[in-house]
Amino acid sequence: MLDQQHLIQKIHASGYRFVLVSSGGGSDAVSDLLRVPGASNSVLESYIPYARESLDYYLLKKPDKYCSEDTTLSMAAKAFSAAKKIDSKSHPGKLLGIAITASLATSYSKKGDHKFFIAIQTHKYSKSYSYKFEKGALTRAQEETLLTQHIIIAIAGACEVETNEVETQTLRITTVEAKKNWVKLVDNKIDFDASTSRIPELIFPGSFNPLHSGHHEMSKLAQDKTGLGLVYEICVQNADKPPLSYHEIQRTLLQFDGKHDWVLTKAGKFTDKAALFPNSVFIIGADTLTRILDEKFYLSRQDMLTQLDLFNSHNINFLVFGRKIKSKFIGLASVKIPDHVKDRFVGFDEEIFRDDISSSDIRQKSGMT
Repeated sequence: MLDQQHLIQKIHASGYRFVLVSSGGGSDAVSDLLRVPGASNSVLESYIPYARESLDYYLLKKPDKYCSEDTTLSMAAKAFSAAKKIDSKSHPGKLLGIAITASLATSYSKKGDHKFFIAIQTHKYSKSYSYKFEKGALTRAQEETLLTQHIIIAIAGACEVETNEVETQTLRITTVEAKKNWVKLVDNKIDFDASTSRIPELIFPGSFNPLHSGHHEMSKLAQDKTGLGLVYEICVQNADKPPLSYHEIQRTLLQFDGKHDWVLTKAGKFTDKAALFPNSVFIIGADTLTRILDEKFYLSRQDMLTQLDLFNSHNINFLVFGRKIKSKFIGLASVKIPDHVKDRFVGFDEEIFRDDISSSDIRQKSGMT
């Protein structure tokens, strides 16, 4: 290992600045970074959501797994977004989001692996580190020490400090470079990126993590009803979710790979989507409809009613599919819609379509998380 204090000195002198978030381990790395003079040059903020409830709050959702590559990538993407807000004067290329999740040795015997994940989100790439310990070979303190060393080396590498970082049998490193248009979209230089040059008319928004049979069936019913060509829309920065890492964007788009058209946007609200794609039809579930009509996403009820009127001015219509919410199946008829936009929504009865499959269930069963 390279001398850790020397690496930290170089990190502080690199010109890079970052937000660091760690859960389950990695707090020693924060202490080590702050202990070396010059820390304010590089460390914008550190945050330790240690309890599960705290991490839920940070991510605005309950993750599938608390210690996983996906969770750590989401944390890093949100940390990078925070870095850009905290330091709006620096070029985004000089800012980083760093995240760690760890499951280390403790006072009781754990059923699962002892492991950690480190993720780095930058302007032009996402990088993840996955490490698995030999269970029982090290104490908690020794595992934490090794984790700290890897965190410092990972940060140094992201700050363009030369390191001896290499993959091993226990350390896997994955980097996803952003496509040029992904960076332009994140930088607000383009409104959207798409696989097709035609203007979207029938749009299916979602995370599609993963794309499954329910999505395909809804798409077919919508296309048969409207006669319009379908485009799947993925929002890279939603109002109530962490931003997508480049890992997540790549994985999502690979599912469509030449079979279906897609569009990437930053339009988190349906009123934003309406302005971006006027004269279009959106495919949504009843659960999404309840969020569109949730006043907490608006300044007031009157603001919500005014915003919803954009569906009229932009000629936006919706096809609404019933969804199981908790233990109850909810269809269009169960949702109270303001009168001035009520005619914009058409529902598919439960007899025509019902599929209780969920992407989160698929991820859990397949071990994707």
